[in-house]
This record gives sequence, C-alpha cells and structure tokens, in this order.
Amino acid sequence: MKTPFALLVSGIAFTILTPLTRPAAIVLSNLNPTTKKILQIDTPDQDRFIKVKLVQGQFTEPTEIAVLPNLDILISQRRGEFLLYKNQTKTLKPAGKLDVYAKTNTPDVNAEEGLLGVTIDPDFAKNQYVYAFYSPLKTSVNRLSRFKLIDDKITVASEKVILEFYSQREICCHTGGSIAFGPGGLLYISTGDNSTPFDVPNQQYVNKGYAPLDNRKGLHQYDARRSAGNTNDLRGKILRIKINEDGTYTTPDDNLFAKNDPKAKPEIYVMGNRNPYRISVDQKTGFLYWGEVGPDASNDDELRGPRGYDEVNQARKAGNFGWPLFIGNNYPYRAYDFTNGTNGAAFNPSAPVNNSPNNTGLNELPKAQPAYIWYPYGESKEFPQVGSGGRTAMAGPVYYGKPGASPYPAYYEGKLLIYEWVRGWVKAVTMAPNGDYISMEPFLSNISLAAPIDMELGPDGKLYILEYGKGWFTKNPDAGIVRIDYLAGNRPPQITKLDIQKTSGLLPFKLIAKVEAKDPDGDNLTYVWNLGKGVKKTTTIPEFQYTFTKAGEYPISVQVIDPGKASSASAVIPVFAGNEHPSVKIATTGNKSFYFPGTPVNYQVTVTDKGAVVDKSRIYISSTYTEGLDMAGAQLGHQAAAQTLVGRSLMMKSDCSACHKTDTKSIGPAFKQVSTKYQSNTKAVAYVSSKIIKGSKGVWGEVPMPAHPAMKESEARQIAEWIMSLSATASTKPSLPAMGKITPPAEVNKNKPVLEIKASYSDLGSAGLKSLTASNMLNLRSNEIDASNLKGISGFARKESNGNESLIFPENGGWIRLRQIDLTNIASIGTAVVDAAGNPGYAFEVRLDTENGQLIGEAAGIGTPITISPVTDAKFHDVYIKVKAKDATVKDRPSLKSIQFKTK
Repeated sequence: MKTPFALLVSGIAFTILTPLTRPAAIVLSNLNPTTKKILQIDTPDQDRFIKVKLVQGQFTEPTEIAVLPNLDILISQRRGEFLLYKNQTKTLKPAGKLDVYAKTNTPDVNAEEGLLGVTIDPDFAKNQYVYAFYSPLKTSVNRLSRFKLIDDKITVASEKVILEFYSQREICCHTGGSIAFGPGGLLYISTGDNSTPFDVPNQQYVNKGYAPLDNRKGLHQYDARRSAGNTNDLRGKILRIKINEDGTYTTPDDNLFAKNDPKAKPEIYVMGNRNPYRISVDQKTGFLYWGEVGPDASNDDELRGPRGYDEVNQARKAGNFGWPLFIGNNYPYRAYDFTNGTNGAAFNPSAPVNNSPNNTGLNELPKAQPAYIWYPYGESKEFPQVGSGGRTAMAGPVYYGKPGASPYPAYYEGKLLIYEWVRGWVKAVTMAPNGDYISMEPFLSNISLAAPIDMELGPDGKLYILEYGKGWFTKNPDAGIVRIDYLAGNRPPQITKLDIQKTSGLLPFKLIAKVEAKDPDGDNLTYVWNLGKGVKKTTTIPEFQYTFTKAGEYPISVQVIDPGKASSASAVIPVFAGNEHPSVKIATTGNKSFYFPGTPVNYQVTVTDKGAVVDKSRIYISSTYTEGLDMAGAQLGHQAAAQTLVGRSLMMKSDCSACHKTDTKSIGPAFKQVSTKYQSNTKAVAYVSSKIIKGSKGVWGEVPMPAHPAMKESEARQIAEWIMSLSATASTKPSLPAMGKITPPAEVNKNKPVLEIKASYSDLGSAGLKSLTASNMLNLRSNEIDASNLKGISGFARKESNGNESLIFPENGGWIRLRQIDLTNIASIGTAVVDAAGNPGYAFEVRLDTENGQLIGEAAGIGTPITISPVTDAKFHDVYIKVKAKDATVKDRPSLKSIQFKTK
C-alpha cells in the first residue's frame, strides 16, 4: 500500500508517494527536478548561526544539562557534582553533590559510572522536582531518584528512590544514563549493556571488537546476552515509566513486555542496546531517538560477522533493536565458540534466539529492528555525509518553534538534530510525516564544537549545547556550555585567513600582515591588530605593517569589526623578531617529476641561516618511499615552521584530539608518551602511522584506538612525524650526506610509488629566542603510473578485478590527463595493455597543457611506444594522452594497466 503525504519546506508543500514499510528513505537523486529544487531552496545561511559561550573551563566531566524555566541551567558531572549556571549573573555555582562510584580499584580499568544524567519535571515551575540517574557509592546498582531543587541547591534529604537495578562493577564499560521526558509525562531512561568489549586476557580466542558473546564460566562481563539480550534484565535497554506524585511508578501497557511475564521486565520500552548514551523524545509525535555507540571492529569477518557501526535510532513503538546479535541494518553476528575458535550460523533477525546460559529471560526474542542511520569508522556508502574516523553517535531534539519562541528559521521545523561527540559535527535530518528518513544536511557547519555531549532546547526555543571538551576523565579547558543564536539581521565578519609574509627575521624586523575577511552583509570593516605585549593598532584596510626593534616572540592576531560592532577574531600566529628561520633547499639533477628504477637520483641540500654560520652537524636528510602521487613533484613545507607542524595541523583537523592530549594522558596516552616510547625505534614513524590508519588495541591498555581507513598514508605519516618530534633529542637514524645519490630499487612497490626526500635544519637560536627549525621535502614519483592513479580521464571506464584496477579504452575517443609533469629527458611514453578479443586499433597523440595543445608525440597503434619530441624548457606541464579508435564497432575493448615514461 502507498499513501500520499505533503512535505512542507519553507512554506511550499508538495506530495510524494512513499511506502509505509520501515525503514523507508526518499533518495534525493531519485526525485524529479522540481521536487529537488523545492528541497534545496531557502536553506538558511549557516553563518547566521553563532556560538555564544555561557561558561567555559570550569567543568570536570560534565554529562547532561537541564535548562530551567528561568533559563538557569542545571549541570550534572560524572564525579557526582551538580552545578547551576545562573542566567541573570552569568556565573556558575555548586548546587549539591552525590556520593557516587566513579573510579575502580582495578589497575588500568576505567569506570564510566557516576552521576550520568539529569532532567527536570515537566511541571518543575510548581514542584521543583529534579531527576538524576546515578551510581551510588556503596551499592552495586544504577539508580533513578527524584530530588528537589530549593534555593539553588539539590537537597539530598529530599531523595526519593524510584528505580534501581544491579550493575556489575570493577569492569568497563557502557552505562547509558540519559533521561528525558516525552509527551504524557512519560519518563525514558537509557541503560548500557554493562559489558566489556575488550579481549579476555591471556586467551587464544578473543573478541577482537565484535559482539561480546563469550559465555564461558566466570566471564559474565564478556557476554552481553546476559544484559542487552536479556528480557529479564534492565541493562542494555531504554525504559519507559510514568512516575506518580508519591515517587512510585507505573508502566505503560504498550511497553515491549506484558506486566505479568515472569521472564520479562515491564519497564522495557526498547531492548537490544549497547550504549544508548544520549536520548531525546519528539515532543509532538512521541517518537524516541537515541545515539547508539557501537563496537570497534574495523572490518567484516567471516567467522564473527560485521564490522562495528554507530547508530542513530528511532522507535515509533516498543521494539528490540538487536544488540548483541545484530548491528546496523540488521547485519547479523555469528555464534562463536571461544574455546576452539569455530563459528556457527548467523543469527536470524526475524526470529532471534538468546541461548546463553547467562540469560535469565525469554529465549525467543522479539523481531529485531534495523537502525535508522548507521555508519562505520570508514566512509559510509549509505550516509556519506557523516564522514569517517572515530565515532560516538548522539541524538538531539526534534526542533519545533512555538509562539513567542521561534528563534530559528521555519526551515528546521520538525527536523531531527543529530551530532557526533568525536567528529564534532551536527546534522539536520529531514523526515517524512510518518518519520521515514529523507535526507540529512550540515547544521551549524561554521561552528566548532569541543566534544558535544548533550544538546537541549530551552524554554526560549534555543539550543543549549554542553561541550565535554577534548580529553577523557579530566577537567578540560574547552569544556563548557554554549547557546546557539541565529542572527536574522547584522552578522559578524568572516575571516578566511590571516597571512603573514614572513614569520621571522633579524632586527629590525618588518612585519607585513594581510587578512582575508568579508562582511556577509556588505559593510565596511575595521581591523584591530594585536601585536602582543599590550600593543594594538587599528586600520581600515586589511593590511598592516609594523617594525619590531626588540627581540622576542610576538603573538599576532587581528580582530575584524563591522559598523554594528559585530566582530570576529583570527587565529594567533607567532612571529620571531631577532632570529630568522633557516632556508633549506633540495635540488636534483635531471627530471623533476620521476625517478627511474635502478637509476641513481643525484641530490644536493643547501642550507642558509641568515646572521649565523650553518652548523652542518644539525642538518638531517632522509629518504623513504610512500603513497600519495598527488604530492609528487611538489616541494612542501618551505621556510616557515617545520614540516612536522603540518602534522600537528592535520592532527587537529582529525578526531585524534578527542582521545589524546599532547602532554597529559586522556583515554589514550599523551602524544609525548608515544613519542618517548618509540624514540629508539628506527621505524617508529611507519609504525605509528600504520596504527593511525588501522587502529590499535592492547598497547596502552584495554581501550582501543579507532581506525582511520579513509586517511591518506601521507597524512598519517605527517601526523606520526609530528608525534615523534615531541620527544626527539636527536635523530636515531643517521642522516644522509648533504650531497649524494639515492638509487631506487629495480622493483617498485606499487603501493608506495613516491620517493620522498626530506631535509631539515635547526639553528642555535639567539638571545631570548628559541631555536628555529625549517624543513623541505621533494617528492618524485615512479616513472610507471598504475591505472588506479590515473585520475584525470575522459571516455575511459574504470574496471576492478581481484583488487587490481584498469581503464577500459573508449568506444570512440578519449584522453588521460596528468597534471604538472616535467618532461625533461623523456623520450617516449609506453602503455601496458591487456588486449581483448577482436581488439580494435587505436591511434595515440600526446599534447601539452590542453586537450588540443601543442602536439609532441604520436603512435599508430597499441603496443607501439609514443615517441616524444624533446621538451627542454624545464617547466611543469599538463600532459594529455589522447586516443582515438580506428574501428568503433567492436564491443570488447582492451584495458590499460599502466603507462610508463621512458628516457630511452
């Protein structure tokens, strides 16, 4: 059956026919052009959303917030504290403390329990009721209690215990703990599976990040069927109850299980949860949403089942959401025998069975429901907008405006807001009236968030976001509460880039700075330049010059202000007056794009240090082979900061900072600890970069570090180089000479075809100034380019077979483009082709710079080298290899495996 529904976008209604079966999704690419256009119009400018900091740097492990009717904000912290932000005075004050279990007595095991969640009664203005979900210190339970907030204090004496259930302690992990009211005064409580996702120590067959199904005697914590898959246990669930005035509660009739079933708990609304850490209830439809934090396996495994996924889920009614038997789109795990490493059949989502000896509930479970949105560590084919990397899914509110409190555009009416604790993004999900997924899009895309852990709509209709901060189990300087405002009128200027022509120099040092900024409303701008040490200068143009006559390090930034006093501040760039960065140059003879197997590459490194004598012992030169053909021919990391700072920048843009800090331990080791550990390892950079891409577990404790399969090896290597520089006292591998030869091997590693020559020099500093380092890098690619690395093509089609990629020749004509190639000493271009039956003839041309540019080479057919006229200008050119079929009637066309640039 199909039924029409009307979707209202910015006041324009249209109708789409969609199935009512779940999960249903309307794919934008399948919509007609008119419908597409309607979906895309009137999208609010993201730069109109601004982040207003209410409090920052005063929290230690905050967990949830509740916005009070007067816009005060109650905050819970995992270690037991309640804090209250006072809206009138803009101050933070203590509001009470519970004695909680928040730390284990077991070495290297982190407790996640404590004060986990807080919310207020729907009738708070009259009754001052506050609800808290916490782990009391002296009893192995997790507890839901009601308190009163009187005179800005949680009165512990007013506690009314509503509900509590057993929770195993001295283990890790998964607590859930989010609480939220829905329509009708129903209270929802999320609980984690209280199971250990890590490997059992000293065992041959271990979990490896898949579903914990180890039911061997004495290993209860490694079997989530005892909790999440157990109908007679409140762990790994989302509960739904109705609280009475006296603190007792009743359970709705339409919860998942009947009230008189001895093997099922009537409080259960949703079962099959791993760690539903943040929940939200649509205040109009009553639909429940939650973010489900998933397991750590990076790849599917034929013995165990699917890789790990995080989920955003929707429950329109009570149901079983699968864990630990299923994940994602009902991908089934397999039964696994941890005594001998053999597996059984995949679990059946239509008729799941829990036969664990640790199960005290029903054996036959309700049918499993698929996830609403799901995504792995790597890129998601189903939901590419979520990106890749570490993951911790969170579900925020469904936005609705209301009379007198509609601060955001009507465009967002009825959209679900989801967010990521690790990746830091927020997305707006568009849904059909029946709740089906339609699409998602960036929301607050111009706003940076430091590990958002809770998001609530206040009585003023605005979003309030709690930032945990980028560090685990500690007080983070970037933890705080922000409010999201929407500027319907004047908007602050936007700063694209602060550029300083030269960041160091001898005295007198002339600073030349320029800022790229624009005003979204077209207003004239004023620039206030902060030169450090209390010195500020104002200009009406985006350029500034200043001469320093005193040696020192100066933090340079600029504030850009419009006539309405709206302003934005740039990043801070340090400059050094009195010492100048050295200059490092790398020169090679011959071709500047390619190396040739077995043919020596002659190189020379030249270092100059203005105002000082170069100490040749401080020059360090290395070579290695890596991936990244797009970097070949480029000289990177010129005279400014060391190349390792590029690695730091890449790290900051990734999610690494969510688990690691530079100097202090977080959930993962400090970067300096990693650097120190591997200083004596000559292959440390390669080892660390592989761990960044593939993930790691067991090296620094139980908690695994997420994989980053979508990250380029070259970027992971730069991050690893920065990490290793933190504790470096001297190079562990001897430097190459300043002038010499590097002979590439006769056989090139297809996966690492780029020869990277790197040189760095650190000067001795000067009075009052630290040593400055400069580095440079030159990349040469192999003269044979595999088809998988030929990105610029027209007319060709890609084909993959057994992991090898080739290009199918065009039916008529086409071209391959290689950007910025040096043709010095190149005599011909060869092609490695797999002929198909009935191979048609093809003619080849080679042209410079454009498709129809200067003709420098021709060949009459496949297998004949394309002879190249000498190109002696020593410049980089775009090279077009054009092909044209002599007979277009043959359907089975040959495939190109690679091309080779040859000197003879």
